[in-house]
Amino acid sequence: MKIAVLHETAEGETRVAATPETVRKLLGLGAQVGVERGAGTAAGCIDEDYTAAGASVADRAGVLAGAELVLGVRGPDPAGLGGTAPGAWLVAALDPLGADGRARAEGYAALGLEALAMEWMPRITRAQSMDILSSQSNLAGYKAVLDAASEYGRALPMMMTAAGTIAAARVFVMGVGVAGLQAIATARRLGAQVSATDVRSATREQIQSLGARPIFVEQVAGIEGEGQGGYAGETSAEYQVAQAALVSGHIARQDIVITTALIPGRPAPRLISAAQLATMRPGSVVVDLAVEQGGNVEGAVPGAIVRRGGVTIIGHRNMPARLAADASALFARNLFNFVSAFWDKEAGRPVLPDGDPIAEAIRLTRGGAVVSERLRG
Repeated sequence: MKIAVLHETAEGETRVAATPETVRKLLGLGAQVGVERGAGTAAGCIDEDYTAAGASVADRAGVLAGAELVLGVRGPDPAGLGGTAPGAWLVAALDPLGADGRARAEGYAALGLEALAMEWMPRITRAQSMDILSSQSNLAGYKAVLDAASEYGRALPMMMTAAGTIAAARVFVMGVGVAGLQAIATARRLGAQVSATDVRSATREQIQSLGARPIFVEQVAGIEGEGQGGYAGETSAEYQVAQAALVSGHIARQDIVITTALIPGRPAPRLISAAQLATMRPGSVVVDLAVEQGGNVEGAVPGAIVRRGGVTIIGHRNMPARLAADASALFARNLFNFVSAFWDKEAGRPVLPDGDPIAEAIRLTRGGAVVSERLRG
């Protein structure tokens, strides 16, 4: 079986879908691997490293010719995927619900590809090692704290010196998923005083286990914003009013705020208004990790650092790509774990059984048609 690894073409995308480490593992399964020239350069994986690992390096047409499995980070333009074998798999983060997600899915179907959206991996035990959202969110939460610390004009830990004492910075994390938990842990390691909130009350113990202070709306019925698969869901109007009041009182005392709240398939919820930003003291920093999905913070600009009334708002796109080497290593292992879990030794290729919960969740196209009920719906 021939596997093709693509050079990403999206602006600012520095990651690669296979590293020399995972190339060796794929070869160990019995596959052949072709890597598009320059695919891993931005992530510190040069062409010579891939050649040494046993892969062939060529232009896109060369690696796609006859490929039965195509690995990518982001969903590629269907127009650039000619030459693959009939029924070839496309394995990447395909953003099916994005602005052009449906059109691209139809393009993959027209090419006869079986497109598999890795970001729709179900959150079940046996899929944990394949979960690209978790691995990349971990790095995003870590990098968010570092970016905030870089823009913040003061030290994060308490410092006792002969000239006096510097108070620890106050960090508030909104949204306690994978990114939020890593942000809490990183800010704590840097010596900040950390508090956090989430719409899922089950996260209270997670926050406390990391040494942070939980900030939760109390005595409002039906606020368990628990969505499908463990993700956050939408909350009631009553809860939203209560949360806004709680946040308004808390945020004014914070030095750094990191927002991570996302609802799958919907615009990011607005957590911080311009009026709330105005209560923060000059020099404070806000990092909006949801800026590409509409943003949690009013005034955040995708791909930019802006200042609103003395408050710095960081809106970097694609935060994991700012740690390209580590992000690529984890992403590539996620893809290898997926391929190897379904590898059929007799067939010499991976096989997705019909009815398998992973297959049902991630399969977008098959047999020339869009088959995902979630996308069609």
